[in-house]
Amino acid sequence: MASNKGYAIMPSIKTLTRAALPVALAIGLSACATNTFKADVSRFAVPLPAPAGQTFAVVAEDPKLAGGLEFATYANAVAAELTGLGYAKAASPETADMLVRFDYRVDNGRERVRTDFNGAAGVGPWGRWGGWGGGFGAWGFGFNDPFFGGPDVRSYTIYTSGVDVKIDRRADGQRLFEGKAEAVSRSNRLPRLVPNLVDALFTDFPGNSGETVRITIRDDEKTVRPAN
Repeated sequence: MASNKGYAIMPSIKTLTRAALPVALAIGLSACATNTFKADVSRFAVPLPAPAGQTFAVVAEDPKLAGGLEFATYANAVAAELTGLGYAKAASPETADMLVRFDYRVDNGRERVRTDFNGAAGVGPWGRWGGWGGGFGAWGFGFNDPFFGGPDVRSYTIYTSGVDVKIDRRADGQRLFEGKAEAVSRSNRLPRLVPNLVDALFTDFPGNSGETVRITIRDDEKTVRPAN
């Protein structure tokens, strides 16, 4: 009877698949449970009085957006944040204590190329568990194996989106606050992006003046109320 002493016994395909499935399932569930949105937020502010019912009106920074239904819809998201902080929505800009100048944008996108090299990190002689159908590591079995076709190269488009908020005291025009939030994502859908960006901008409002921070919020398919 032949002896296997001194030699590693390579597990069967069925054994590898059984071992990988629980790991893949756990990763998939974790990804579903941590759906987040990240934005870089910069804010500048003078010492603001505590919110005590001061009134505000959200107006378009870009005159071309004024009166538009899309702008009014996104302005509702800004107004909701401010009322949540303790400010009150004015009947009109002419009667408001503060004018909140608001703008939003998304660029035309740029291409990004990603190359996945299976087996970059190893666990034993079979490399990392890349997943059946995505390559089993350094020289295991599966698709995109370096010995059978090389690395997996993918091309996709990413977009940079942003919102800007400026708050002025209406009586004398003094600037009280400036803030912007920007994010890079694979979506260019403003109805999805703007509510998340506004949420990030008003997280821990007004923040530390002159500081840029990465804000991570829960991306829970926010929706904004239609314009009145």
